Amino acid sequence: MVTEDPYRIKITENPISDIDGRTFVSDGTHGVVVVFHGVTRDNTDSRQVLFLEYESYLPMAKKKLRKVAREMCQKWNVKTSIEHRLGKVDIGEASLIVAVGSPHRKEAFDACVYSVDRIKQEVPIWKKEYFRGGEVWIGDAEGFRPLKG
Repeated sequence: MVTEDPYRIKITENPISDIDGRTFVSDGTHGVVVVFHGVTRDNTDSRQVLFLEYESYLPMAKKKLRKVAREMCQKWNVKTSIEHRLGKVDIGEASLIVAVGSPHRKEAFDACVYSVDRIKQEVPIWKKEYFRGGEVWIGDAEGFRPLKG
């Protein structure tokens, strides 16, 4: 008997939507679907943001996203879908969508918050912010920059 994984991940340069994720995590035993939409805002620290650009080390990013999804499913009784965008992401567009289905709301919310924190800690996806007058890598306290290959 083949059983379906309780999670799925997707990394793409195409626009992302919560529709596939909500469908994947919906289940007759689930009374809750929680969706996190990380979208590009138009300002940061008084700078007018024009757009963001995401880069990754794709093989490791996929491996780490799977790890985060497995952790969520092991810690809570949930199904999850994680989608992350690469490339240019305009103002108002989604860069990260996490959908979590669960029988109860507390575990769905807890798993969703956990996933976003773990993704930022673990997954080698880097964000560059373009704003009027310049550009800067975000979350780069150690001076690390992704290598172009």
